[in-house]
Amino acid sequence: MSLTQRSLTAVFWSGADIFMRQGLQFFVSILLARLLSPEEFGLLAMLSLFTGIAGLFIDSGFSSALIQRQDITHKDESTVFFFNLGTGLFVAMGLCLAAPLIDRFFEQSIIPDKTFMTTLNLYSVPWLATFFEQPVLQSLTYVMAFNLFVCSFGSIQSVLMTKALDFKTLMKIGVVASLLSGLLAVVLALKGFGVWSLALQTLVSTLITVTLQWLWHPWRPQWIFSFASLRSLFRFGGFLLLSGLLDTLYTRIYSIIIGKLFSARELGFYTRADNTQQLPVNVLTNVLHRVAFSVFSAAAADKAQLARGMRKVLLMIMLFNIPAMLGLMVVAEPLVITLIGEKWLPSVPILQVLCLSGVIWPLHVINLNVLMAQGHSNLFFRIEILKKTICIVAIVVASFHGILAIAWSQVVVGILCFMINAHYTGVFLGYSAWKQTQDLLPYLAISILMALSVWPIHIYSSLQPAAELGVMIGLGAFIYLLACRLFRLKAFNELWALLVVREKSVPNLYAENP
Repeated sequence: MSLTQRSLTAVFWSGADIFMRQGLQFFVSILLARLLSPEEFGLLAMLSLFTGIAGLFIDSGFSSALIQRQDITHKDESTVFFFNLGTGLFVAMGLCLAAPLIDRFFEQSIIPDKTFMTTLNLYSVPWLATFFEQPVLQSLTYVMAFNLFVCSFGSIQSVLMTKALDFKTLMKIGVVASLLSGLLAVVLALKGFGVWSLALQTLVSTLITVTLQWLWHPWRPQWIFSFASLRSLFRFGGFLLLSGLLDTLYTRIYSIIIGKLFSARELGFYTRADNTQQLPVNVLTNVLHRVAFSVFSAAAADKAQLARGMRKVLLMIMLFNIPAMLGLMVVAEPLVITLIGEKWLPSVPILQVLCLSGVIWPLHVINLNVLMAQGHSNLFFRIEILKKTICIVAIVVASFHGILAIAWSQVVVGILCFMINAHYTGVFLGYSAWKQTQDLLPYLAISILMALSVWPIHIYSSLQPAAELGVMIGLGAFIYLLACRLFRLKAFNELWALLVVREKSVPNLYAENP
């Protein structure tokens, strides 16, 4: 099978995996949003920075190094496995020791509702009674720390399936884990477990995922550990670890700022808006990251071929992402009312602003994957230092002007960061930020036309929110697809050929004149 055919097959199964898994998670989150309060979502969000950084230390960039290197041995894989396992235990213990400090930092020493404790007769087990009697953030930290340790057991199987583009197996694992953990979370929420339904959903999902990875993938570690392998891989992965720390600090710092300066309720609104905006973006960018890094790494030696492949991927992804983000911005209010209720209406303005930053997010992923695929992890790290310095300063300054200003800061820094990322793509591949923008202008223009066409429905319609939402989505999709067909956009035509003519017209990812 050719690289193009493997890439298209991988995109299909990776897309199916992420679409089904995140679709299930989103459906469950809608149910939970109706059963739980914004404060309960905000409480778990407060821990996201600490758990995010801890997770990065467990991986330490080795997963990306294993994917990027084409001559990996079983000794390398076993070494990384035992390193992840040891680091996972060490980090989990450190997070547990820090739990009281985290709770005091946020000053959220709330004792959970005792209803479910009495229902399950938890008081009859002394250590369980002690555990649940502690302040809620402290107990949540213990559960999330254990979750991180469990994650470290499945790291190599996930990497090997990704490198082999075996997203079909990953899809089955993700669907089973999301479905079972989601059902559990809904039942627990109905039984009055509150924020614990969210925490246990995460833990159970991880346990199921790791179990299935070991059952459905033949890889097993050898009892060997090589410091030479670790040093060799860390030369690439170490820079990605530092870059990841910067990225996590930035992407999660809003939870620290909002949780500290405002309240768990307002953090819940921001988190709900951010999660809603990220659903379509993550479906696209996760597919892109998982497939593109492996494929770009395989083609990294031929810069002309890599540039052509990047351009095709960029146009195909943005064909979906631009209208999805602008469309979501337009339908935000009826969508929120229909899906999760009027109590979440304060999240609507935040969601609309974040949609603007979501428009350009895949561009970051594409440009950075191209840079990493060429082995420039040290340059990647230096770029991240520059970008995240700008980002953190912007978000701190914006925090003095309210939560909506924090959302706007992400739009501004997103544009600046794209220009920085694309500058190096221009240097190495001759495909600069300006050229990328020129390629995307037709897609942006048609998406704006679509958004402007359906916006009056929201302003002047007297329909119920659910009916209004359906009309806006249907009309918007029709206008966008018709415009793409009439203006003969290249990415749309290639996708049309792939879906309608299939094998006879499969576009070559690396062909000339994309």
